[in-house]
Amino acid sequence: MDRPLRTVPSVLHVDMDAFFAAVEQQHKPSLRGKPVVVGGVGLRGVVSTASYEARVFGVRSAIPTAVARRLCPNAAYLYPRFGAYHAVSKVVMEVLRAVSPLVEPVSLDEAFIDLAAMPGGGPGDAVEARRIAQELRARIRACTGLAASIGAGTSKLVAKVASDAEKPDGCVVVPVGGELDWLDPLPVRALWGVGPATADRLRKIGVGTVAELRVLTEADLSGLLGVAWGGMLYRLSRGMDGRTVEPERATKSISAEDTYPHDLGDRATMRAAVAELAERVVRRLHSSGHTGRTVTVKARGHDFTTVTRSETFGAPTDDERVITDAALRLLDDAVPAATASSVGIRLLGVGMSGLADYAQGDLVAELARYESEAHANDLKAEPGDDGERDNDGDNGSGSEQAGPEEAVPAVTLYGPVPTDHTARRWLAGQDVRHATRGAGWVQGAGVGRVTVRFEGPGTEPGRIGTFWADDPDLEPVEAVEIAREALAALAAPIV
Repeated sequence: MDRPLRTVPSVLHVDMDAFFAAVEQQHKPSLRGKPVVVGGVGLRGVVSTASYEARVFGVRSAIPTAVARRLCPNAAYLYPRFGAYHAVSKVVMEVLRAVSPLVEPVSLDEAFIDLAAMPGGGPGDAVEARRIAQELRARIRACTGLAASIGAGTSKLVAKVASDAEKPDGCVVVPVGGELDWLDPLPVRALWGVGPATADRLRKIGVGTVAELRVLTEADLSGLLGVAWGGMLYRLSRGMDGRTVEPERATKSISAEDTYPHDLGDRATMRAAVAELAERVVRRLHSSGHTGRTVTVKARGHDFTTVTRSETFGAPTDDERVITDAALRLLDDAVPAATASSVGIRLLGVGMSGLADYAQGDLVAELARYESEAHANDLKAEPGDDGERDNDGDNGSGSEQAGPEEAVPAVTLYGPVPTDHTARRWLAGQDVRHATRGAGWVQGAGVGRVTVRFEGPGTEPGRIGTFWADDPDLEPVEAVEIAREALAALAAPIV
């Protein structure tokens, strides 16, 4: 290993634990200590974040929600509330900037911080670096009520891997000179950027740990994974990462691409590869808190001829189906079916540009999908199943949250009976306010009804009520308002 650029582990990586799910549990008292899954809750949804209670059942990010429901049927399945996540993320970044001016946000829930740039000088040794990291964790909890894990090392690579080593609420400092001994026993998936596809290729040649990876030469890895990625992985396996912490780095585009060990000549294989790349891009959009307007597909032939095609949407989106469909159309344009088998594709890439921050309107595509699925459920529902029971108790199902397909409760409904039956659609987890019963959130909706649990960040677990979906007394509330309420209640000034 090259001599470390630093003599003190002064690069920190701060990672909020199960961030989206943790915010939901904080804002919804009835969900605290219970499994929560955030993401697309519909039939084609994908898990964005799972609470640690849900992870016990095998639920992980990026798996289909349908699979998650089979693994953990009693979890609360909620749509994301990005306004709330942005508000909390802003406070976390302010806490970090109060310690050092060099803070590089990576996504809404993680950032690097360079302690060497602290006013008056950085830590003198690993012991002092640990003390600062522990104080940061305590400060983040005081200001947000949430837990963060922190890793410290001589490079961004080591710090990032360390932050994941003792989650949740962990603090790991890798000493100078001990980087390789610490990295060696870790699985290759622990290294930055190594996903399932790369790990599978390495597994097939007998490589499972970082130590086993380091046995390979740079030529070996370049032949297996391509020159750029193979060379990068060669350096990462040796802890060689000279990248600096770059504050407020502007993200102009998000992309993913693969160079294949054998040229692709089959149309189905190409489409499957592009769909996988699109999925990775969407995950990165979600992680960084962006939407995008322009999809670009790149295809490079065996003779290194490169063709790119782009499509621009009317508004920014992060919807996986929308982006994947566009990418497949662009692939068909870049590599016509008639010539696919003759050109041989050695590289494919998918990218998103024209980036924008998340907004509530970015969920329009998800809502449209939800409405389509809810309409299908409406057609299946049997009429005349409206028996009576206590509206203010639990739903009796043993679950704290009913999905759209489950929300056919036999209840006495509050509010006037609708006359035009043009019901509004409500999203599970959405913040609402009732004219007489106050603030709450949507626990489930479907068949023209919406069930609301009336509680908030500063209340005890609340009671529920079921209403007609177009009840005029029920109105949506911006998620950022709930987040600000929760943050204000903590009353912890950032110093």
